[in-house]
Amino acid sequence: MSAAAPTILPVATGAQVRRYAVRLLRKYPRATSLALSLHALAALAALAGPRLLGDLVEDVEQGTTIGRVNTVIAVLAAFLLAQTVLTRFARYLSFTLGERVLAELREDFVQNSLALPVGVVESAGSGDLLTRTSRDVEQLGWSVRWALPEWTIAVLTAALTFVAAIAVGWWVAIPCLLGVPPLVIGLRWYLRRAKDGYLRENASYAAISASLTETVEGARTVEALGLQDHRLRRVDADISESFAAERYTLFLRTVFFPSVEVAYLIPTVATLLFGGYLYTQGAVSLGDVTAATLYVQMLIDPVDRIVSILDELQVGAASLARLLGVAHVPDDREATGRRPDGEQIEARDVRFAYSPGRDVLHSVDMSVGVGERIAMVGPSGAGKSTLGRLLAGIHPPRTGAVTVGGVGLTELPLAELRGHVALVTQEHHVFVGTLRENLALAVDGRADDSRLLAALEAVDAREWVEALPDGLDTVVGSGGRALGAAQAQQLALARLVLADPHTLVLDEATSLIDPRAARHLERSLAAVLHGRTVIAIAHRLFSAHDADRVAVVENGEITEFGTHEELVDRSGSYAKLWSSWHGS
Repeated sequence: MSAAAPTILPVATGAQVRRYAVRLLRKYPRATSLALSLHALAALAALAGPRLLGDLVEDVEQGTTIGRVNTVIAVLAAFLLAQTVLTRFARYLSFTLGERVLAELREDFVQNSLALPVGVVESAGSGDLLTRTSRDVEQLGWSVRWALPEWTIAVLTAALTFVAAIAVGWWVAIPCLLGVPPLVIGLRWYLRRAKDGYLRENASYAAISASLTETVEGARTVEALGLQDHRLRRVDADISESFAAERYTLFLRTVFFPSVEVAYLIPTVATLLFGGYLYTQGAVSLGDVTAATLYVQMLIDPVDRIVSILDELQVGAASLARLLGVAHVPDDREATGRRPDGEQIEARDVRFAYSPGRDVLHSVDMSVGVGERIAMVGPSGAGKSTLGRLLAGIHPPRTGAVTVGGVGLTELPLAELRGHVALVTQEHHVFVGTLRENLALAVDGRADDSRLLAALEAVDAREWVEALPDGLDTVVGSGGRALGAAQAQQLALARLVLADPHTLVLDEATSLIDPRAARHLERSLAAVLHGRTVIAIAHRLFSAHDADRVAVVENGEITEFGTHEELVDRSGSYAKLWSSWHGS
């Protein structure tokens, strides 16, 4: 049974993003304090210039000497050099801290992604998660490496510059405050819309990725069913939505940035006019007017950077919210601490739905004896794979219970569950690395070569592995030696042999191997798995013939359950399948 529309993974709230950022920075108090201190010292060194120049203008007005001018120039040069050195080390510390924070955030994201319930990953599809791992991480990296340090520098510089301007005289506050209304109005208008706009933009990229991935992976099906036009329309619709989302965020920027430019110009012009007026009234000196104007002029650059980088930070915040959202997926299991009494698998009155109100399994009852081999057969779409996933603890049932030793599968921690029951499907993955590393993943890297080779022999793969020039040291995966579909599947099965779970749910696990090889492989596995419970889902009926009992699944129900001979004698659905398969 196929699932409904893909589930979109959650997005963290603004409060959750802020709490995470604060918690992350608190891990590095010394580096954070030192970087902020150096930035503050660099900003203070820059503030010496306007005051010195203001005093020099006043000295020139009253009459001064060349020596005095040379002294002021030398002092200015000294402060400029100090500012340069301090800025260099401050930015070095900020960028280093940013890399450390980004590395930890990536590690958290990988951990949270690996901890996602398998059912949620299957329902969400690959597009959303891939976009978060690629585009969102890249955008956040830019924000953490560059935008956040530069924004911090700009905020410190602006604050200190404003204090220095006010120190010239209280009157400087009046022109500065005139620029606040247009700045605040513009910011409030922009910030109310920016987060949702950028989240929509990122979600549109995820939709494009999902559409393209589905189309490429199902290219043969698309071609066979003549769905090319339909898939093209789907991609066109996703691109149109992405275009609309990007046009909206561009509209926000084209309104916001011109409006704040006005906020930059008003204080400078007002300082000159108001300061000039006070000077004509004898209330302030020419040096004060000069210094105040220079300070207000200096405010333009950090304030402009604050506003400009704020756009980058909005993009980064939206990406961070998407990355953190992975951690807020509800767990599909709740460990109760109960211990299974034995290894018997039972399903009682099980119902399951991918979407509300549309059950794909209906009141399924099934008891699997310890060490029993069950074959699950039936037409495509009957619910065999869904039932197999419930029996392996991948999905919790909507109603009823699936237990091992009397304990619900979703009541066991995942690590403990996999010691009782494991699922292997026709899907497989070859990790980048050596064959030895690929196999040892099943036992946390703890296995000698003899054990690895024994596992390969059990799945009929030892011969071709030893025939490779580098044997177990052969590098496979992307950039390494390409394995055929059957070889990759044998590798996945060998991992299962090493993991040694008591019960195996095989969902057409040998479907990509030719029938003769598959039969030989299953016989080899039968010897290795002697005494273990095996639930094999397949449409090759020789698996059913070899099984202890056969479960026939039709329309989400088990309609027949018994031995091969019993079901053939009943002349029911299984007998018809068997007769059709034999061509009789």
